[in-house]
Amino acid sequence: MPASTDRYEIAVARYFEAWNAREPEALARAVATAWAPLGGYTDPLADVRGHEGIAAVVAAAHARFPGFAFRLSGSVDGHHDTARFSWELVSETDGAAPVAGSDVITLDAEGRIVSVLGFLDRVPAAA
Repeated sequence: MPASTDRYEIAVARYFEAWNAREPEALARAVATAWAPLGGYTDPLADVRGHEGIAAVVAAAHARFPGFAFRLSGSVDGHHDTARFSWELVSETDGAAPVAGSDVITLDAEGRIVSVLGFLDRVPAAA
């Protein structure tokens, strides 16, 4: 068990702040807060490095699923510089969650994300 789980929970909270930011300036700030400058994001649909690439992936998700928000599903588990957690993409209108996944993040010494390895556990057929 790590000395403090706060480090992981703070990093994941910042991660969700970035994924839920909708305005370009807020998104840029949230990504810069959550990720290291050369940080990356990889899932089955994307493989990007740097703040601009990550912000573009987030913006594309919002364009594809307007009116949805990313939410933590369960708890955050971590050790050393690595944490894992599950999430859902939830409709703000009716609470439906057509997309869900699990991510593994690696953190730098300042607690910013160096890499994300994302897995999609549930995706609609039309996506």
